[in-house]
Amino acid sequence: MIRPVKHTLDVWTHTGRSLAAALPPLADWVFARGPAALSRHPAWLTVLRDALGHEGFALEARAAGRTCGFLPLSFLNTPLFGRFLVSLPYLNSNGVIADSPDVQAALVSRAVELADELGAKHLELRHETPIEHPQLNVTNTSKVHMRLPLPTCPDVLWKGFDTKVRNQIRKGEKNNFAVRWGGRDLLEPFYAVLSENMRDLGTPVYGRRLFAAILETFPTNAELCVVSDGEKPIAAALLLHGPGVTEVPTASSLRAYNPTCANMLMYRHLLDRAVSRGQKVFDFGRSTTDGPTFKFKKQWGAEAHPAAWQYHTRTGDAGEMRPDNPRYRKAIELWQKLPLKVTQVLGPVIVRGIP
Repeated sequence: MIRPVKHTLDVWTHTGRSLAAALPPLADWVFARGPAALSRHPAWLTVLRDALGHEGFALEARAAGRTCGFLPLSFLNTPLFGRFLVSLPYLNSNGVIADSPDVQAALVSRAVELADELGAKHLELRHETPIEHPQLNVTNTSKVHMRLPLPTCPDVLWKGFDTKVRNQIRKGEKNNFAVRWGGRDLLEPFYAVLSENMRDLGTPVYGRRLFAAILETFPTNAELCVVSDGEKPIAAALLLHGPGVTEVPTASSLRAYNPTCANMLMYRHLLDRAVSRGQKVFDFGRSTTDGPTFKFKKQWGAEAHPAAWQYHTRTGDAGEMRPDNPRYRKAIELWQKLPLKVTQVLGPVIVRGIP
């Protein structure tokens, strides 16, 4: 009888100087598996390293000399909040990509070891489908991903909107706002809207360096949209185009312009942009079920998909750093009262340490 040959499964840890050489073949492997969001690209490890100072680790599972699994990890290490190992900060979805459950288990086991070696408070894996592993001891399923299947042309997309949405878009169009697309040339107006909106929400804002690094790393797949009232930017978004999937990880509009429906006008253009590129899915990002952003995204026809953030907690509480933690209520109220320029200076210093 011929017995099947069992190949040894090894997990390689790429970091430091070895990281750059490992990323291109890992990207080829990830995107050969079918449609995927750009947030799955391994080059995010260098974006987060260069922009936020996070040490990157690419865990690669191999069998018979071939890649069969991948897990990107960023190590956050700041005096203010401590140490965390995350896949991946800023992005809504990441975690383990693997050919089989045993490969998943091997990658998670190595990630747990790495969290122990680095003295991280916890390991955070931003999964969509939970992975069974004895050392993943906390799972957060309080949020969902909101995604819209896209038609092949803008006219079909328009006809799919309900009457209320179409009326709000028309209201935005009547204001004759300018809608511009670009890259680094639009970074300043984009950031002006983002930083003011984040201040008003009471949340520290990421620095310009992060968005500059994204645009530089993905020059043909990342772009900015800015809506302006004359010379004043009033709404802005970052779009990421993966093979088949467009996602909007960051979008903002000024509160004073809510009555004008500028935000609705912008999202119409974001969706049209994805359709014009032949994309199959538009990912609006995560939301709390039945919360305000959930309802905003649902009105466009977006459907809820599971999100399962899993943790190996070593010390403390896995939810202690979440912005909806009641302990931060007073800090949020204080942040909302700070001058905008102060938040633009302090925000990036603070948020780089928040997983």
